[in-house]
Amino acid sequence: MNLLIKLIISTVLVFLLSKFLTGIVVDNMTTALMVAVVLALLNTFLKPVLILLTIPVTIVTLGLFLLVINAAIILISDKLIDGFQVAGFWYALLFSLLLSISSSILNKIFIDKK
Repeated sequence: MNLLIKLIISTVLVFLLSKFLTGIVVDNMTTALMVAVVLALLNTFLKPVLILLTIPVTIVTLGLFLLVINAAIILISDKLIDGFQVAGFWYALLFSLLLSISSSILNKIFIDKK
């Protein structure tokens, strides 16, 4: 049940953020759902590998390189999904930051009610 709620939250946030950020285009809610699913899969399987490969750079930058990895995952999603377009790296970085922060807040509100 928690997974479904997280997926719905991510879908709605992807759609809403595309309306506020001019460099992010999501055609419809179905595309937003596909983006949420692909992001979840990439974060589950690809992100740990990228983090492992970039440990030295991440240590030197005191963890800030993780933001670059998040933006790269957004750009990979852009290439994988028709109907989802990202104008460039900086939009991907801003989108990933806003998506992470807002989904953390909403997950805390709707899931972690302890």
